[in-house]
Amino acid sequence: MSNKEKILNIAVIAHVDAGKSTLVDAFLRQSDVFRDNEEVVNCIMDSNDLERERGITIYSKNCSVIHNGVKINIVDTPGHADFSSEVERIIRTVDTVILLVDASEGPMPQTRFVLSKALEIGLKPILLINKIDKKDQRAEEVVDEVYELFLDLNANDEQLDFPILYGVAKEGRVQYDLKTPSDNIDPLFDTILKHCDVYPDMDEEPLQMQVSALAYDEYIGRLGIGRLYSGVLKQGQQYIRCNQSGLNAKESLSKLFVYKGLSRTSVPEAHSGDIVVIAGMPDISIGDTICTADHVEPMEHIEIEEPTLSMNFHVNSSPFAGQSGKYVTSRNLKERLEKELEVNVGLKVEPTDSADCFKVSGRGELHISVLIENMRREGYELAVSKPEVILHKDENGHKVEPIEEVVCLAPEEYSGTIINKLNLRKGVMQDMSEENGYVKIVYTAPTRGLLGFRSEFINDTHGEGTLVRRISGYEPYKGEIAQRMEGAMISTETGEAMTYALWNLQERGQLFISPQTPVYEGMIIGQSSKNIDLDVNPLKNKKLTAIRSSGRDEAMLLTPPKIFSLEEALEWINDDELVEVTPDAIRIRKKGLTALDRRNLYRQKMNAQ
Repeated sequence: MSNKEKILNIAVIAHVDAGKSTLVDAFLRQSDVFRDNEEVVNCIMDSNDLERERGITIYSKNCSVIHNGVKINIVDTPGHADFSSEVERIIRTVDTVILLVDASEGPMPQTRFVLSKALEIGLKPILLINKIDKKDQRAEEVVDEVYELFLDLNANDEQLDFPILYGVAKEGRVQYDLKTPSDNIDPLFDTILKHCDVYPDMDEEPLQMQVSALAYDEYIGRLGIGRLYSGVLKQGQQYIRCNQSGLNAKESLSKLFVYKGLSRTSVPEAHSGDIVVIAGMPDISIGDTICTADHVEPMEHIEIEEPTLSMNFHVNSSPFAGQSGKYVTSRNLKERLEKELEVNVGLKVEPTDSADCFKVSGRGELHISVLIENMRREGYELAVSKPEVILHKDENGHKVEPIEEVVCLAPEEYSGTIINKLNLRKGVMQDMSEENGYVKIVYTAPTRGLLGFRSEFINDTHGEGTLVRRISGYEPYKGEIAQRMEGAMISTETGEAMTYALWNLQERGQLFISPQTPVYEGMIIGQSSKNIDLDVNPLKNKKLTAIRSSGRDEAMLLTPPKIFSLEEALEWINDDELVEVTPDAIRIRKKGLTALDRRNLYRQKMNAQ
């Protein structure tokens, strides 16, 4: 190894909000990656606008630092269950994982998922209890909970003997125990190098590199990202690409990159153990193995989890179509979805009976809504149907559906409402505990029943509760689950909404629009307080007369309207409704815009049954 760089790959895994991206910031800041005069933002790795706004990691990303002569490749993984397929693949490319756990919350459902994947392939994790500066920190109890979690996941004796560190990633400090303060993350660096051996020198072995992630570059096309397990990879040479269907194609490597700091750096050759990025193979896919012609040996297939939810993406057909978007045709929509499939392997796109509609399937609501949000920012217009859960059949031909573990943490006074709502959604309580006035409720419930539950939960707990979900498996079909109980207020006119009309309508439910908002016939402008749809006229104005009344006009005070985010709108709609997504607006509408269209659609639905 004397003439070759020592290499070690690590991944940071944790639940959402535990501090993964902040810890990666500390790695980079304390490794002289940045110039002294360089302006550095927080959560450097969350480079996507959507990631910065939402404060979550959506796409796994790589960087590298040098410590004591060892190159450490760091992988920042998504913490949300909807992006779990990325986590599974990335964990295969690393030598150890840093399990980050909040000193107050303890291990959460997603922690369990990512840890189980790491333990399955034999990795020996390092535990870092983060946020020990919190007032309600309970680090010692959390360590016991992590031990219980390891035992539940059948960790072996070697894995159970994990090192434990404590720290505050935001302040860039990690310490060996709670009593010994520190002002940097050197204890973590030292523990990584002591706990895990550097990758052995396998340069003389036959070449084997497996693709675990994809990227796309406008200039050089599709990129394959993965670990070089053995041999030396050289730019400009021809190699054999073995795909999952057994096809071996001879292709040239036009570009070869490795990670240096935050940059993707072009190199003439890469050595065993490193994470590399390759270009020049247009059909490269997840799980493909790169070998030499004289030693073709494909690596074990990488399974990609099946989608659990699907939505229909329609061409926008509303009266306001084309007013703000650049891309509005079915051809535009088809090309954009095909481009997404280049890198988003957890996604599935299928044609439907209509040329203006595509069925898009993904790992969850967030997985698909991130795609929709990116599309609207790029100038696309589309209409999206209610998410539908993908059902399967077991070996006996019985219908099965995805089941999720739901963890609710909320003030005690709201527990009755939460339990009642989850019971109505075919949920089964698994555990309930109370501490410091907060109750923790654990349920298993079908994914179908949880569609739309998040926004209800936030309202029911007045914003004080937290809700965490993860898919735990498949169980027999649970039967019919009631949809939204309230009806919709549907506009019968096209124009601008008037204050007078809205002032009269607000007694009949909750409004979604404010005065002067453009509306069209068939657009939903509010939620009815009764379980029926109401056809209303939001354009109606007060009759003006030449004679003034002796009393002063009553001031028309309107209750602030409910403004939906994209996820909330998708959760709220029923089967006969669509969410219209444009660069400047999110609107909700009926599939049939006129009353006659709606009656005809209802008749067709009844006849189909």
